[in-house]
Amino acid sequence: MTTPPVILLCTVGGSHEPILTALRQTAPDFTCFICTDRDPATGRPGSDVQILGQGSCIKARPSDEKPTLSNIPTQAGLRDDQYEVVRVPADDLDEVFRILRDTIENLGQRFPGARLLADYTGGTKTMTAGLVSAALESDGVELQLVTGSRADLIKVRSGMEAVTQAHVERVRLERAMRPYVDAWRRFAYAEAYQGLAALPRPRDRTLAARLAMLRDLSRGLDAWDRFDHETALAALEPYRPRIGASWSALLTALKRLTTEDEIQEPARLFDLWRNAERRAAQGRYDDAVARVYRLLEWSAQWLLRGRCGIDTSDVPPERVPPGMTLRPNDKGRIQVGLMAAWELLAHYQPDRSAGAFFRAERNALLNWLQVRNHSILAHGFRPVAEADWRVLAEWVNAVLLPALLQETAALRIREIPPQLPDRPLAE
Repeated sequence: MTTPPVILLCTVGGSHEPILTALRQTAPDFTCFICTDRDPATGRPGSDVQILGQGSCIKARPSDEKPTLSNIPTQAGLRDDQYEVVRVPADDLDEVFRILRDTIENLGQRFPGARLLADYTGGTKTMTAGLVSAALESDGVELQLVTGSRADLIKVRSGMEAVTQAHVERVRLERAMRPYVDAWRRFAYAEAYQGLAALPRPRDRTLAARLAMLRDLSRGLDAWDRFDHETALAALEPYRPRIGASWSALLTALKRLTTEDEIQEPARLFDLWRNAERRAAQGRYDDAVARVYRLLEWSAQWLLRGRCGIDTSDVPPERVPPGMTLRPNDKGRIQVGLMAAWELLAHYQPDRSAGAFFRAERNALLNWLQVRNHSILAHGFRPVAEADWRVLAEWVNAVLLPALLQETAALRIREIPPQLPDRPLAE
């Protein structure tokens, strides 16, 4: 099996000894020396003199009066075709990063399959920051530095230097995950799941476990956001030991949504409202209003069925109150829509909170139906404006939800469940 070539990127500046150590211990097939050019303001030589200088151009010790050593390639025995110089500004981080990112990409194209090592021991602080940042942005680039035992807090003992690999898998993983983790802030769980699922599995078991958890939580919340509560429970339940303390109320709400009992249907009503809020948070106000319409319709259907024994898809003729004109369809069934369902409820439950709600809010309901009917997702062509949604949301929170909570208090649902999380758990 052929060993891939080793390409070394090395920042140059300060002592030449760490660079020679890196060259000796890594034995690169090709070296890219990253240097500063002559300072345009002062005219002082840049660090490229350590690579391209002629004759004696490097001081053996900083305290020496004159250079006594040849340039680094000469000391390392490098041929002209074994290295190149890339010049960067000393203190312009943006430009250093741009140049080195392009250099890494170019080297990858020139040496396909090569092992790229980025040594950030020498050079200015800006050069170091630029090389580390560019390396972290480039998959497959390994970071290293030359270090060793220290005589004090200032410098490594001469002759005690050694190349050390910098462990950056966590940094790379967090960087790679960040855009998908940030997608939670927009409730874009599907985007988060797809992005996280595409990331390669880290070698480190702890990091691999964190990636797997965030991926599975994203998948579960995506399913929840699509009303697929069974899939959501299957994805989230295995992580209860990790998330139970922080997500206790959420897991309780999910349990209600997946348990077939008398609590399940009202729990789904409140879940529908939280879903509408998420669509509005994404700027999808037509979708949000469509969900509120369904919430109003479903609430009346649930209450009529449970309190009065009336199914809105087949209302018995004898249950139609005097004064209400409800005609059978072509199949002989009396089917009622949203407003008629609430009128039936107000007639049969005049003293309950739902009946009082309809009597007090009948005109408001008609107004909101107009907004919905003019929506593109209903019968019109006008998109719902943010201002329309804000007023509707205030009305739902102030009037509709309190009325529903009074109806569900006997079922042990006394508060609206929390919104789905907009950020993952901290480590």
